Amino acid sequence: MIRPQLIAVLAAVLAIAACAPASFDTAAEEAKLSQRDADWSTVSLEGKDIEKIVSYWSDDARLLQPGLPPIDGKVAIRTFVTESLKIPGFKIHWMSEKPVLSPDGKMGYLLSAVETTAPGANGALETTHGRSVTVWRRDGDGVWRCAVDISNDAPAT
Repeated sequence: MIRPQLIAVLAAVLAIAACAPASFDTAAEEAKLSQRDADWSTVSLEGKDIEKIVSYWSDDARLLQPGLPPIDGKVAIRTFVTESLKIPGFKIHWMSEKPVLSPDGKMGYLLSAVETTAPGANGALETTHGRSVTVWRRDGDGVWRCAVDISNDAPAT
């Protein structure tokens, strides 16, 4: 049985930790992550430099796309990106909201509106709208990299 005094002490420790000042510049890290995400969207829309596109993911990243099994790690992600860019007319672009950072500034996430253009069932190019959540990690070198990338379809309008 957990003693009430222990619960009170744990609650106090958590409250103090939550009030501790951040050891990083929140606004600066939010700006860095927002810019990195915007740059990634631009290079992805251009669709020319596979290595540059893939460089935004961490080595151990996981990509979860509708209707597909998980795509784990940069090797598998590189193959996915390469095959996607071979699709005639394929384009992808997204706009993200303000990032949300963890209290220690080492992780964050972004919600995004995604537009993807590709041939539809009749072969004509169609643009679909989706949404995504990307989970980012600030690696030891200080660079933000996407560790988890989850997408789904936007609701029908």
